[in-house]
Amino acid sequence: MYTYRKWRERLRNRTDMTTYLTHLTRKNVGGREDFPKDKLEVLIKILTDKKLIASGKGFINSGEPVVCLQDVPFYGVSQNVKHEMEHKRLLGDRIRYEPLGIALHKTYVFRKGGRPVIYEKPTIKDGKKTFPDIPSDLLWRIVSLDLSEDEAFTDWTHEREWRVKGDLEFELEDVYVILPDTYMYKEFTEKVDSQILKEIRGVIVLEGLMY
Repeated sequence: MYTYRKWRERLRNRTDMTTYLTHLTRKNVGGREDFPKDKLEVLIKILTDKKLIASGKGFINSGEPVVCLQDVPFYGVSQNVKHEMEHKRLLGDRIRYEPLGIALHKTYVFRKGGRPVIYEKPTIKDGKKTFPDIPSDLLWRIVSLDLSEDEAFTDWTHEREWRVKGDLEFELEDVYVILPDTYMYKEFTEKVDSQILKEIRGVIVLEGLMY
């Protein structure tokens, strides 16, 4: 029988896989009045509220609010972030996420309804993307993939994305906090409530992986 222990040991022996899912955040550029502007303050509010707020913006084909996470090891997370920062103009002159956020165990997210996205080539109809072969109740999991035109690739598989429909609530004891460097680590420990520091699972600093 394939057990949790066997599954965990198998992934521990793979440098390209992980048992954790990562959600990265950024400064508040969407004008949300209930969230602070500063990116570290955004992270602290997430930890204080113990909740990730779902969004229907961006690449959500159904328009339903979801929480997005990446199924990549932490060095892969740092590589994705570095690419976002270095190729800002190519990516529409905006950074979708920065090197700070939280990580939750994959089994925890699965039990909360999280699932891997489904990568599929869209059909263009009246100038809009459609997925005629996909049931409507699965559209929230669909991410466009199209490698057929050399000058117009659509490929987000580097994120190995998972999604949760609706908000994702969590307990602090299940959370690893992800920070970019030692400077922000010091700022984080000075600003965050001491009880949160006691309860979280740990802190991961990406500095050594990014540079």
